[in-house]
Amino acid sequence: MFFPEYRPRRMRMNENLRRMVRETRLSVDNLIYPLFVTEGEGVKSEISSMPGNYRLSIDDLVREVAEAQSLGIPAVILFGIPDEKKKDEIGSEAWNPDGIVQRAIRAIKKEVKDVIVITDVCIDEFTTHGHCGLVKGDEILNDPTLELLAKIALSHAQAGADMVAPSDMMDGRVRAIRETLDDDGFQNTPIMAYSVKYASGYYGPFREACDSAPRFGDRRSYQMDPANSREGLREANLDIEEGADIIMVKPALAYLDIIYMLKQEYDYPIAAYNVSGEYSMIKAGAKLGWIDGDRVMMETLLSIKRAGADMILTYFAKEAAKILGR
Repeated sequence: MFFPEYRPRRMRMNENLRRMVRETRLSVDNLIYPLFVTEGEGVKSEISSMPGNYRLSIDDLVREVAEAQSLGIPAVILFGIPDEKKKDEIGSEAWNPDGIVQRAIRAIKKEVKDVIVITDVCIDEFTTHGHCGLVKGDEILNDPTLELLAKIALSHAQAGADMVAPSDMMDGRVRAIRETLDDDGFQNTPIMAYSVKYASGYYGPFREACDSAPRFGDRRSYQMDPANSREGLREANLDIEEGADIIMVKPALAYLDIIYMLKQEYDYPIAAYNVSGEYSMIKAGAKLGWIDGDRVMMETLLSIKRAGADMILTYFAKEAAKILGR
């Protein structure tokens, strides 16, 4: 029997050989940990569809961030859940200097050293209608929303945020935020733009966590059609031209081709959001005994890194960090 001169199995025969030729390396340095902060004290309320993730009051949030930092996780991203009574049509609580996110930033910065605090910039969680832009009738208004998003980003930077991340998908919002930050002396605050964000069915558990589902209609008039890929290049290019420092793809798993395409096209840091539905499916499969949860978790994160992501926002951050740190 004849074989080719190259036998790929030669380099798979033991773990040391496999390590030596490994092409993609996942590191704790690549992880960003999403966290939900809510009003109250001593609150640690598990999200039913996202086991192991919680709505946290600021005191418990600080402890969670400290634990993440001790595991080597370099950054967290905050999502605020305001008091229901403080929601209004324009989401004004989102830029309140004493709002839930602003107080959380200050508390983390006071108690936890050497962790990057990123903040989600959007109004959906703070409005009575649940949309990411101002509403007139059934229309989501683009341009009038930009000023509000810039006010939110500025309030976060003033509270001490290290980076802001607009997730709304309004046209022109990166430029509006960049100009506002620069004009107010925050030239060194980076923007991680949700540049290629799809109108996805994978967001369900997140919307339960934040109570941020739209009260009417859907988000297809501003989030991208899952059928489109070339449009993602145009979206990313716009955000880069407007001043984005990092471009993000969301969700990750169904859009690995988009991550790869952006990595080939742009010499910019790429983030990918391993979203709530992706997390919950793995947790559910593991609970039912259908899959090895840890193995599938790590394979999933590795696939996102292999596609070209430099950083991964993931609810698995602590679990993955413990495995990577062994």
